[in-house]
Amino acid sequence: MKFTLGIALSPLDQLPELAKTAEECGFSSIALPDSLFYMKSAAAKYPYTADGSRFWGPETPWVDPLIGTTAMAMVTSRIRFYTNVLKLGSRNPLLLARQVGSVANLSGNRFGFGVGIGWAPEEFEWCGVPYARRGARVDEMIEVIKLVLGGGMVEYHGEFFDFELLQVSPAPTEPVPFYIGGHTEAALRRAARVGDGWTSAMMTYDELCRTIGKLDALRAEFGRGDAPFEIQAVCVDRFGRSGYQELADAGVTDAIVVPWLTEGIGFDGELAAKQDSLRRFAAAHIEDPIVAAAR
Repeated sequence: MKFTLGIALSPLDQLPELAKTAEECGFSSIALPDSLFYMKSAAAKYPYTADGSRFWGPETPWVDPLIGTTAMAMVTSRIRFYTNVLKLGSRNPLLLARQVGSVANLSGNRFGFGVGIGWAPEEFEWCGVPYARRGARVDEMIEVIKLVLGGGMVEYHGEFFDFELLQVSPAPTEPVPFYIGGHTEAALRRAARVGDGWTSAMMTYDELCRTIGKLDALRAEFGRGDAPFEIQAVCVDRFGRSGYQELADAGVTDAIVVPWLTEGIGFDGELAAKQDSLRRFAAAHIEDPIVAAAR
């Protein structure tokens, strides 16, 4: 099992140094979240907290994940990056394909594209995109982005997107993996059908085990049961040596962790304190022979 550092809600000026420290400590990847803006009043509840409330406010820092990846990639050489997850629904797939291709090239193919639909109607409507039929629209978006990233002259004629022959250069020299986020049945089916992996929001261990079982069954249904597939998980009730071993045994390939939060250091904590927390975590777990054997 690999370990990914979650950098959500950290001050933007800390990100390059956190990336360098995470790479030095042996973390496999850095996960970058996505939020377009903070609306004062939300029409829908946030789906990943018990009461539907958001755990951030209007002043909370968010970096555009594609720009953040590029900035951190420029000061590192090995660690990978993936969005966890970028909200496709309110965006344009051709513009995104160009951006993703640029990030993949500039990072030396160290980028994975974690995608979801988006939960807030305002993010769709205020960006000029209808909220209705968002799932079907996102399915086409994934097709378009994969097609364009494959390189060469391509065309697409769908229900939501339609264009004649075009080419975006340079195409990535390696395929960009797509990780599909979401906990709904439709999201799991999408991950099993077109994803190179599935990425979770906050879940308990029991919820993760049930979801991994569903994904296994769905991948078999789509004839993809033997294909490589990553499970990137944020687990809220398994920590430490035994907890990470349980996650590895359950099929998690990549544990997304924020070590400083478990030590009482806040999202806005001092950079040096966060770096020390990363080093302690690495010494206890990344270099742990049992966890290393599970990888």
